[in-house]
Amino acid sequence: MALVDAAGLLACPRCGEALALDPHTASCPNAHSYDIARQGYLNLLGGPQPANADSAAMVEARWRVLSGVYADVVALVADAVAASRPRVVVDAGAGTGQYLAAALERLPDSVGVATDVSVSAARRAARTHPRIASLVADTWRGMPVRDGVADVVSCVFAPRNAADFARILTADGLLVVVTPEPGHLAGLRATYGLLDLDPDKDERLAQSLGAHFVQHASDRLTRSVAATADEVADVIAMGPNAFHGTRETAPTTLDIDVRCRTYRRL
Repeated sequence: MALVDAAGLLACPRCGEALALDPHTASCPNAHSYDIARQGYLNLLGGPQPANADSAAMVEARWRVLSGVYADVVALVADAVAASRPRVVVDAGAGTGQYLAAALERLPDSVGVATDVSVSAARRAARTHPRIASLVADTWRGMPVRDGVADVVSCVFAPRNAADFARILTADGLLVVVTPEPGHLAGLRATYGLLDLDPDKDERLAQSLGAHFVQHASDRLTRSVAATADEVADVIAMGPNAFHGTRETAPTTLDIDVRCRTYRRL
């Protein structure tokens, strides 16, 4: 079980002490104990998941998208994560775990920790790869990961907690961040009235990371991908737009435009 393989990496969300793991429970020296779900994930959220956490339907839509029209994005992330040959990779906001799984396929001796605030996502990530330890956790509350154990932290289209990412990274660890560029899904957003991108996102990204990280590398991926009506529906249904109801969709060409940045700790 991947959770047992993550022994020595995880921290108690209540006191910060190391979690000892067996096939059924995780516990710390202060007698805080957490049950491992029969589906293989560990819930360390400490309360109910937020109302906007991804639903099971959203997770399954994302699985299909990452297996299909977003396959090049998955490869981009996996290449960036695996480039430094890390032993321990933590994926914050990991969703289905497919980005992390693709990186682990390039790293046969490495282990991954996937965190997500959605129980449905953690359940799916737990069975995505045998070397993924899947956790329900909130990035903003602090990662339930011990100080200085991660060689790479990845964050793909997900919330970023720069101070906590720096805390869990090794001294020479890397942060991999993937964000959408202005052209990403531009045609889809115009056609279906989807949520727009923040025009100041690059400035906010630099401000949020600047106190802890310096940019090391940047790679932009642009593609035009033919998508069926069902694939278009899945792209809409896998993210926040899913909360605005269903839409009648048609085949189209998707604009893929994302940037993958790598940062070093200051």
